[in-house]
Amino acid sequence: MIRHAPRHLRQMQIFDAVARHLSFSNAARELGLTQPAVSLQIKQIEALAGLPLFEQMGRVLLLTQAGTILLGHVRTILAAVTDADKAMDALKGKRAGALRIGVVSTAKYFAPRLLSVFTAGYPGVELGLTVANREQILGMIQENALDLFIMGRPPTEPAVRAELAPNPMVMVAASDHLVRRKLTFHDLSGETFLMREPGSGTRILMEKLMTDHGVLPHRMIEMSSNETIKQAVMAGMGISLLSRNTMSLELSVGRLVILDVEGLPIQRDWYVVIREGKHLAPVAEAMVAFLKAAARTC
Repeated sequence: MIRHAPRHLRQMQIFDAVARHLSFSNAARELGLTQPAVSLQIKQIEALAGLPLFEQMGRVLLLTQAGTILLGHVRTILAAVTDADKAMDALKGKRAGALRIGVVSTAKYFAPRLLSVFTAGYPGVELGLTVANREQILGMIQENALDLFIMGRPPTEPAVRAELAPNPMVMVAASDHLVRRKLTFHDLSGETFLMREPGSGTRILMEKLMTDHGVLPHRMIEMSSNETIKQAVMAGMGISLLSRNTMSLELSVGRLVILDVEGLPIQRDWYVVIREGKHLAPVAEAMVAFLKAAARTC
């Protein structure tokens, strides 16, 4: 397959998209192609490889062992091509091109405002924004999948990080919650805790706090997004540990209240993270500089 790579770069991009989505239709939608066109390209790649790369298990599409192995090589090639393009752009000093940014789901409440201001000054930038939980973002950093990332608690390696802005973590409840006094974590043991899915940064922090304080919650309910958790808290289903950045509106209009819990808020920070050794195009370097300057004022 590799000896054919110069003639089939587009096919590798299609293969990568199908492998990421595990869906021909979703990959076609991302690439602006028809599903039959994507299916045909995958068949041609399988013919070149001489092995099946995907298998259908019921309604679920999975990579075969050959597909998994090939995917690693394809992503290495695509990353090298992208880095080569960026190196050429750097020599030309371009203020345009593709810029791919990944943010943890909690950061989606402030990151779009910053990115909107940036793109107004760089109208030639084709910006791609990926929102995922912390575990998924860590995987993207490891795979060198995007240009830069915005997250809390960045990895120590293989990444370079720069502090952006404060990210206070607070315990919130519905506005009609009866408790207004100073609380300890043991006071909360009778509460229902609403938590994100495993792999989420807030879930990891909440579980650590419970372990550190020896608290076993009365009940825990898992939810897949901060928006769902906020709505559930406002409906009185329970309490939750959330970033204050995610609920400015709800706090300002009195739909949520911050509980006065001993040891909270936990003061954390947002970071811009770049994979160690990654070559940044000028437009990406400009984005990093802009984020450092602007994040504290938004």
